[in-house]
Amino acid sequence: MQSSDSIRRCERGLLFIAGLILLNGIAAVQLAGGSINLSYLAASVALCLAWFAAHNIVRSNKGCKGDPLLLPTVAVLVAIGLTIILRLKPQLFLMQTLWVAIGLVAFLVVCNLGRRLEEIAIYKYTLGMIGIVLLLATILFGVEVGGNKNWIVLGPVRFQPSEFAKLFIILFLASYLNERREVLAFATRHFGPLGIPQMRFIGPLVLVWGFAMLMLIFQRDLGSALLYFATTLIMVYLASGRISYIVIGVILFLAGAVICYYIFPHVRTRVDIWLNPWADPMGRAYQIVQSLFAFGAGGILGSGLTYGFPDSIPEVHTDFVFAAIAEEMGFVGVAAVLTTYQILIYRAFRIALKAISPLLTLVAGGLAVFLALQIFLIIGGVVKFVPLTGITLPFISYGGSSVVSNFMLVGLLFAVSEMRAVDA
Repeated sequence: MQSSDSIRRCERGLLFIAGLILLNGIAAVQLAGGSINLSYLAASVALCLAWFAAHNIVRSNKGCKGDPLLLPTVAVLVAIGLTIILRLKPQLFLMQTLWVAIGLVAFLVVCNLGRRLEEIAIYKYTLGMIGIVLLLATILFGVEVGGNKNWIVLGPVRFQPSEFAKLFIILFLASYLNERREVLAFATRHFGPLGIPQMRFIGPLVLVWGFAMLMLIFQRDLGSALLYFATTLIMVYLASGRISYIVIGVILFLAGAVICYYIFPHVRTRVDIWLNPWADPMGRAYQIVQSLFAFGAGGILGSGLTYGFPDSIPEVHTDFVFAAIAEEMGFVGVAAVLTTYQILIYRAFRIALKAISPLLTLVAGGLAVFLALQIFLIIGGVVKFVPLTGITLPFISYGGSSVVSNFMLVGLLFAVSEMRAVDA
């Protein structure tokens, strides 16, 4: 096991590499454009210094042995995201940098609060109600942006409550399932080969399924519906060890999705363009068709930053940022991004396995599952492996709500890892 001094040196070195990636990317994009904007460079340098400041704060306790790869891995993803945003939408670069800085502050706050997760979990129903209220606020007062009704607009500010609801829902589920893991593992009713306990013990599963269907119907948000429900299913499996919950949950979701397909046009549109985008390549399927062309044009090494045509994809800086990376950075860039995500997810699951209590295992496992599913769904949608979902690529896509909430997610993972040393 590494000493705290070696962990600090490792983290500092990796953050230095992430800073080089950011500064090199920003400089490359600006030099390709023929001019240097000093404000962009200054913001990038300030962000690099903020990473080291965050490192010093979380390592202020000399005995801290929290996972040394979490913050540097996130910094690398942020560096790639800011580079591609500067290339695609330079007017949004400074705003995204500001959101990253706010996310770092949120990371530090959650790191501190996360040390008391066992105490916070006592108020599980309060946590659950906060999550439900955030989801209901979007359903009742949401404004449609980009085809999905998942935004709340307050004057000049708009945000996605569902991005923050995920943290409260996962904390609630982890606490609830931890208390009832023995009951959930013992089946009292059988439906053929499938066994489940009494309905009152699986109420949260049915409740989250209902909210998933509401999100699918009223928010037109297939991605979030699938993301929340799949995370709940897997967390129930982690707590009980019974595959029957997965089977029953999948049947419920597929049945609801099929009904929604025939009743609601927006659901039918998403599925139809997934099955055959070439039926309407210049209309409803324009985004996915252009995304496929971008992947084909990228080749092995890509066209080079600023030398591709990703601007032909609508909303490329949010939903389709991975396609822009594929076109201009090629297979090498795609492989680098996927490898970085794999490291992050691997460390998250490793933290879950090394947690000091079943509750913390469920919290870290739920966060790891949510993050992995989010990455899979957005990349799968962009390459036409699954229907388009409209969710963002963590730490890379433009969006304040996504960046801040994902920093909070990583803060919770770091807090759990700090309770038991994780081998680097």
